[in-house]
Amino acid sequence: QVQLVESGGGLVQPGGSLKLSCAASGFSLNTYAWGWFRQAPGKEREGVSTITPFSGRIFYADSVKGRFTISSDNAKRTAYLRLNSLQPEDTGRYYCGAIPYYRGTHYFVAAEYHYWGQGTLVTVSS
Repeated sequence: QVQLVESGGGLVQPGGSLKLSCAASGFSLNTYAWGWFRQAPGKEREGVSTITPFSGRIFYADSVKGRFTISSDNAKRTAYLRLNSLQPEDTGRYYCGAIPYYRGTHYFVAAEYHYWGQGTLVTVSS
């Protein structure tokens, strides 16, 4: 049974930080890349960052470059997203997904993802 389980969300003040985790089970990491997306109320799901677990290729959306850091631990089958300098516009539900490795030009296309977690809520507010 395929599962992606996110954790680490919460309420944080502007300028604060969080670290999200995504634990995977039930499928081979060898043929998939990780992606973090977020969705604010009333908006579409947007790509935040992606990583290929074994080659280490990393991509970021322009809106988070320099503030967010993606990483993965293959032995733990877990991906991470460190969120620094958080702003109210970063508020939303953050989802972890898995996309076939060969879909490299579509890593920021949510519809291309095979598996999704349930999401973890991040709220940035004073």
